[in-house]
Amino acid sequence: MSDDVARILEAAARGDFPPPDGSAVVVPQPSGRDAGVLAFTAHSVIFTDEDPAWVHAALAATDADPLSASMNPVFLTGLLAKTGRRMNTVDLLTVADRLPGEPGIELREIRDLSHPRVARALKYRDDVRVWTADGGVLILGRGVAGRWECAVEVDEQARARGLGRALARAARHLTPGPVVWAQQSPGNARSVRTFQAAGYRPVASEALFVAG
Repeated sequence: MSDDVARILEAAARGDFPPPDGSAVVVPQPSGRDAGVLAFTAHSVIFTDEDPAWVHAALAATDADPLSASMNPVFLTGLLAKTGRRMNTVDLLTVADRLPGEPGIELREIRDLSHPRVARALKYRDDVRVWTADGGVLILGRGVAGRWECAVEVDEQARARGLGRALARAARHLTPGPVVWAQQSPGNARSVRTFQAAGYRPVASEALFVAG
């Protein structure tokens, strides 16, 4: 499979972003599972195995500022129909460097692959590992283009205690890679603040297309 998306993400994690030239590039999917759109500053990357000519024509036909056309609902809806896929939301994509040493929070790993949280994560990631803490869960696995990415969940009664930030920071200690990625819905301001407080920096917006 193509490594174009992996190379683009690796460069962005280093702070080497695509040129803000207003262009949109179409690259092959990194795997049969992963398709979607990455929107950087004035530069979009559409990773799909559909005909690039069709994608560019659909972008040109979208009644929107060309700089934001790739994330316009009309374009996304058309591409979803073309690919026969679905999507959940447009996320803010963030990244943080790996930290040395052990996490500063007590965690218990779940090794039962039938556990509901593990089973759900396996739909979107490979090499999934899940840990629980008192009142929260940390999920780590390989997502788009093999990147290591995490997600955290905090029980309602455990909120406002810094647990989400501690779990997000723990992922930086536990990731096997040089960086760890995370997505947050832009409207979920609490989640955005949590990850940024844990050292995650914004990179792009991302729309992932899910098969089936």
